[in-house]
Amino acid sequence: MIKNIKMNATSNAPTTVRIFFWITTIVITVIYLITGLGNILPFAHFAHDMAHLGYPAYFLKILGLWKILAAVVMIIPRFWTVKEWVYAGMIFDLTGAALSRYFMDDPFPMVVVPLALSVLVTVNYVIRRTLQNKATGV
Repeated sequence: MIKNIKMNATSNAPTTVRIFFWITTIVITVIYLITGLGNILPFAHFAHDMAHLGYPAYFLKILGLWKILAAVVMIIPRFWTVKEWVYAGMIFDLTGAALSRYFMDDPFPMVVVPLALSVLVTVNYVIRRTLQNKATGV
């Protein structure tokens, strides 16, 4: 009986990990879709923020397009090499945003939010690699 309980507990772990992986993937994807669209359209708030940070107006459209493409790549299956680049790009984007905020003397929460999101992206990446390695038997 104890053996069955132990087996059930370990067999639930991958399901929990997969659920957590998909929750973090969806959160990241939604954030990148919204901010990407906000940059492309451009919403006044996004344009004002980017101008405050010293970025030219055309940079919003470039960044917005890359964010939308990153969100799409995050949710489609396979394309592991492209996903690696997406994760790297997200970390560059988020740490760059945090540093831009820091150097412009923005309030502390404006610096911490992108850093917190970069932690979420990193956790999602680690889980993805773990699940990918288990699926391929590595």
